[in-house]
Amino acid sequence: MTWYLTPDITRFPESAETWLLHDTVRNTVVLTVLNGVRAGLWVEDPLLAWYERGGDVHGLACHTPPHNLLLPDLSLELVGSLAAELIDMNRKLPGVSGPLPAAEAFAAHWWRPERRRRAERLYRLGTLTGPTAPPVGRARTATADDLPTLVSWITDFEREAGIATPVDPTPAISRRLTRAELVWWETGDGRPAALAAASTPIAGMSRVGPVYTPPELRGHGYGSAVTDAVTRHALSRGAREVLLFTDLANPTSNRLYQRLGYEADLDYASI
Repeated sequence: MTWYLTPDITRFPESAETWLLHDTVRNTVVLTVLNGVRAGLWVEDPLLAWYERGGDVHGLACHTPPHNLLLPDLSLELVGSLAAELIDMNRKLPGVSGPLPAAEAFAAHWWRPERRRRAERLYRLGTLTGPTAPPVGRARTATADDLPTLVSWITDFEREAGIATPVDPTPAISRRLTRAELVWWETGDGRPAALAAASTPIAGMSRVGPVYTPPELRGHGYGSAVTDAVTRHALSRGAREVLLFTDLANPTSNRLYQRLGYEADLDYASI
C-alpha cells in the first residue's frame, strides 16, 4: 500500500488511467491534463502520482508547474498520505485544486498557510435548451489566422479570472486550434464578440472552457450564444457528457449556464 511518484509519463501505468475512466465527469480535469502531458505540454518538472493497494490503483494526482496540484475525487485518507509524501520530498506547490472535500483536506495537511481560495462548481449538461433570444450573428470554428487574437483574449480571460501564470499560452492554444476545439461567436458584420472552447471528447466526455466575452461586449447575449454553439460542437463530435466549471463568485455566469440546460454536479476549490 503505497504512493508511486514519477516525472515520466511513459512510466504512468495504464491501470491508473483506467481508474480515472471509471468516472470521467468527476475526473475531467486530470484526464485532460494527462492528455496534455502526453502531447508534450507542461514538460518542466511534472509529477505524476498513483496509489496502489493489493495490486490495484485506488487514486492518483498530478502536478504540472506552475499550476496547482490536481486532485481527482480521492478518499480523504489518501489525500492525507499524499500530502505527507509530497512534504517529505519537499515538493514546491503553489496550491491545490480538486473536489471541495479533497482540496480542503489537502490544504489542512499542508504546511503552507492558505492565501486565497477560488470556489467553483462543476456543471454537467442535462437537456440543451439554447438561448431564448440569440443575438444576430453566427458561430464559427477558429482557424490558424485567429491565433494572435485568441492568445490576446485568453490571456485577458486568465488575468480577469485570477488564474494567470507566467507560461506563454501560445503552444497550448495552437494545439487546441489543430484539434478544432475553439469556437467564435461573430456579430452580423463578422467581428468576434465571444469565445468558447470544448475539449476533444475523452471516453465520451468533453469539457467547455474557457468562455470569454470582452467587458465592452457583455450584456448582449454573446456569451450565451457561444456557449450554446460550443456545446453543440462538442455533441457533434461524439460527447455524451458535456461539462463546465463556473466561478461561484460570478452568479451571472452560473445563471446563464443553468438557463442553457447545465445542472450542478459537484463543488470544487482552488486553494
